[in-house]
Amino acid sequence: MITAMSTAMSTAKSAAMDSLNLNLLNVGFSEHHASWNWKKVCSPFARIYYVKAGSAVTYVGGKAYHLEPDYLYLTPPFTLHDDECKGYFSLYYIHFYEKALNRESVFDRYDFPVAVKAAQLDLHLAERLMQINPDSYLTHFDPAQYDNIPTFSQYIAESSRMPLHVTVETQGILLQLISKFMQQARAKSEHKDARINKALQHIHEHICQPISVSRLADISCISEDHFIRIFKKELRLTPLQYINIKKIEKAQLLLLTTDMPISDVSFELSIENVSYFNRIFKLHTGTTPRGYRSKHN
Repeated sequence: MITAMSTAMSTAKSAAMDSLNLNLLNVGFSEHHASWNWKKVCSPFARIYYVKAGSAVTYVGGKAYHLEPDYLYLTPPFTLHDDECKGYFSLYYIHFYEKALNRESVFDRYDFPVAVKAAQLDLHLAERLMQINPDSYLTHFDPAQYDNIPTFSQYIAESSRMPLHVTVETQGILLQLISKFMQQARAKSEHKDARINKALQHIHEHICQPISVSRLADISCISEDHFIRIFKKELRLTPLQYINIKKIEKAQLLLLTTDMPISDVSFELSIENVSYFNRIFKLHTGTTPRGYRSKHN
């Protein structure tokens, strides 16, 4: 039984890895002297760090994670965190995002460990990624200065001009690095009601379409009231709250990576009432879509 379950989990993880489409934004090496201090960072992009020397702390959900040499660290997209460094700190940084259109993101499927012990190969991979992407380093280290439309557009334009063999190798290195975290990742559905898992998959794969609670209840084969009770028990959110969170995450990515008018972003997510879209966007991010885009311009 244990072997069968382990095999099933391994197969599921392999399938997830096969479908990953990771895109590099930034890679580089930086040294800091009590200057790696950022508050309330919440980026739509993921980060992997290889710490070379010194130490720093990342705070996630009120918990402190101490960043030490010879470890890899992963910060998934949309993870609110604070960074703190009181002395010398040097690291390789890798910023990337996953293209996950009409399917679940790997970050929707799994809870990843924050830190894993690095091997010598991981250092070589970070160095190689820098070597083949020499113009992808950050010119400023404040997240507010590089998580923006002009910077993103610049890196995407440079990426589109890369030779095919560099694109393939870059993808391969990103997959190797995130695979280190996949070894210890736990499926978010592991301890959830199977009926709720079906609903979550439907939400993730149809986030740009209208999603009704009644439809989710039908997919789960239970009554609407019973579905809402189970969903809230499992996720501590109502179905509508969860749907809105996922739509706003998608909206943040669209606002940052495209020049779509705000009304079009709302319509893209099947939110026909733009005023309602503005309201729920501000509820979840603290600012309006226009304010979010202006802040990142």
